[in-house]
Amino acid sequence: MSVDTVSLTGWGRTAPTTALRFHPRSYEEAVAAVRGCGPRGSIARGLGRSHGDAAQNAGGSVLDMTALDRIRTIDVGTGVVVCDAGVSLHRLLEVLLPLGWFLPVTPGSRYITVGGAIGSDVHGHNHRMAGSFSRHVTEFELLTADGGVRTVRPGTPLFDATAGGLGLTGVILSATLRFHPVVTSLMSVDTERALDLDDLMTRLATGSRRHRYASAWVDLTARGRSTGRGVLTQGEHAPLHMLPAHARRTPLLFRSAPLPPAHSLVPDLVPGGLLGRMSAAAFNELRYRRAPRSRTGELQRISTFFHPLDTTPHVHGIRGRSGFVHYEFAVGDRRAETLRRIVGQVSQRRCPSFLAVLKRFGPGDPGWLSFPEPGWSLALDLPAALPGLARFLDRLDGEVAAAGGRVCLTADSRLRPDTLAAMYPRLDAFRQLRAELDPNGAFRSDLSRRLSL
Repeated sequence: MSVDTVSLTGWGRTAPTTALRFHPRSYEEAVAAVRGCGPRGSIARGLGRSHGDAAQNAGGSVLDMTALDRIRTIDVGTGVVVCDAGVSLHRLLEVLLPLGWFLPVTPGSRYITVGGAIGSDVHGHNHRMAGSFSRHVTEFELLTADGGVRTVRPGTPLFDATAGGLGLTGVILSATLRFHPVVTSLMSVDTERALDLDDLMTRLATGSRRHRYASAWVDLTARGRSTGRGVLTQGEHAPLHMLPAHARRTPLLFRSAPLPPAHSLVPDLVPGGLLGRMSAAAFNELRYRRAPRSRTGELQRISTFFHPLDTTPHVHGIRGRSGFVHYEFAVGDRRAETLRRIVGQVSQRRCPSFLAVLKRFGPGDPGWLSFPEPGWSLALDLPAALPGLARFLDRLDGEVAAAGGRVCLTADSRLRPDTLAAMYPRLDAFRQLRAELDPNGAFRSDLSRRLSL
């Protein structure tokens, strides 16, 4: 097992810290790494797509799980898959989609590991119908602090603490997943523009009841009567009869694209290099105007519909050299006014947000620290160097907590521990189970220390 010392950050590139990184290539090596982790503990890490500090461990050790990436068994008839936790969702798509099976839940990037998807209990555009990722996990193998490996199944406290538990109950070694059947590798996509936030929310609430997948981009730089305007995108897996004749010969073909380098990126809306000189307002105006007023039945590749930032250059350069803060919160249906108020405040501050995604959530999942709850979710990226950003987001945290909402921990890099308790009612149960399971703190992270988890 190789070991190196490395400086790590989250995907937002804020608050880098240094840790000893282990590269286990077997379950036995993972056990050895946990047992020898030292007083600062260890934390599992996948492909580094968590925005904040959940997979960092300053002065301790980090287990890079990406070498444990075997797909062990596939039941082609039922779509049940057993795989190592280091397998990426991208790899699962490459193998399973040609067999007629699709991920039951996929977040905005397919370059995350199965272990990361469970530890963050990731959600996608279909939460109202499918829930979060852990709802489709029938069991997983968990390496705990005593060096033992436990088989963990839904309906148990350890499952509920681990799903969304950010790696703090142990290291997920393998998992058994249920996939969703499809007949083509294309999406049938409907797109429409909304004039303001109320219009957008009405369209999204209606559309998410009719479509399996639905989300909306929000222009947070628009002001006045256009505040909260946006573009709604809804989709279904395309049936075979919608494909052109030449595509019906290979309806499940998945054209994979290589992972682009993190430093390369700009969206394909404008020529490379222009965005550094372009204001957020002008960029968002262009994006809004380029979207069709209404278009139905457009065929898109899965990667285009679900993972646009994986296949086009990333926008790290736009977000600033100091990195960016990904702020994601959810509030219930009866507290939608909190969402409207926050959108108005971001707009009034002229915050340069290029990416803002509005979603509808269905019933919450059993994970004690899982993020989704019934209602609305808004995710936005803001430059970390924005003056007054910390104080502004602290105020938003207070509004979200007062409305009975919560922020997403896997995306977080700056939440205060006193606010956390108001957002996650099962927090005490999580802390108690963790204390019983790991009394010496074998599993720790920068996030766990910051939030006293």
